[in-house]
Amino acid sequence: MSRTHNLLAVSLFLFIAIFCDQQALSQNPFRVMFYNVENLFDCQHDTLKNDYEFLPNSMRAWHYGRYKQKIANISKVITSVGEWTPPVLVGLCEVENDHVITDLVKYSPLKELDYRYVMTHSRDDRGIDVALLYQRGSFRLLAHDSIRIIFPDKDRRPTRDILHVTGLIATGDTLDVFVCHMPSRSGGEKESEQGRIFAATCLKHYTDSLFMIRIRPNLLIMGDFNDYPHNKAIAEILGAKAPLSNPCNNKLYNLLAEKENDHSFGSYKYQGEWNILDQLIVSGFLLTHQNGLSTSVDKADICRQPFLLEKDEKYSGIKPFRTYYGMKYQGGYSDHLPVYVDFRIPAE
Repeated sequence: MSRTHNLLAVSLFLFIAIFCDQQALSQNPFRVMFYNVENLFDCQHDTLKNDYEFLPNSMRAWHYGRYKQKIANISKVITSVGEWTPPVLVGLCEVENDHVITDLVKYSPLKELDYRYVMTHSRDDRGIDVALLYQRGSFRLLAHDSIRIIFPDKDRRPTRDILHVTGLIATGDTLDVFVCHMPSRSGGEKESEQGRIFAATCLKHYTDSLFMIRIRPNLLIMGDFNDYPHNKAIAEILGAKAPLSNPCNNKLYNLLAEKENDHSFGSYKYQGEWNILDQLIVSGFLLTHQNGLSTSVDKADICRQPFLLEKDEKYSGIKPFRTYYGMKYQGGYSDHLPVYVDFRIPAE
């Protein structure tokens, strides 16, 4: 082959490689997921926490072997949700402490993915917190803080802090991420609703402040809200409803809200019905497809890999394959399914 032909072949190869690389960057480079992992506790007692259920001598018989299996299971889920490319950001809730997150990112198969993390240290009675794993090559950590929820009713039990993380992405834009685990429905949905409304109000103060100071407000809120998309804390207090055809830059939109009435779709199954307790909420600016990070409703979904599910003997169909059913050890993954969303970063 002549030198001219060699040069043409090399040039063609480089063109195809660059084109394919740009296509990949512009289509699906930035996946974010959230997962309620169902009680990721270590096996040691913390004197400041009510973690007695998850000790070797407890009724659950939570021993080191089960703990290591749980770590391996969560690692498998995160890898699976990432498909060919690991998620850039992974929000987690129901994690006990730094020890369990360190074991997850450094001593499980995730160690090859070089995740770093930040997490809250809440006053929650059981000691459970929320955390964010991030890949430094795609998300440069700028700041993080905890939003402490202090109820005006002093008799109400303390709840989890909301994690606020600010980072820089490849476009040079700032992304503000909130990871939530809102107050539970313990005692009944209506009886416990005020706690979630108050927590959502605190969160709304933060998002409103960011809308005032961010020129390009890229906001992402993910978490277990213990509420459905139509409930007051989400739809009214946050104002996060299904996206409109012309979203407003400085408003919030729930990417999963329009699928709420599909009772075969959900992240959690209660008494035979699938529901959406785990939300993915974004600022309207991320939906306008301007020259930067963007997403859309069709990019958000719930992971339903077969290994995360088992047959529902009581209500028919399938249900999440959980770690415990009551006090009985199942060896599964979680009572929730992970949710995820893809963002587009335009090629240079």
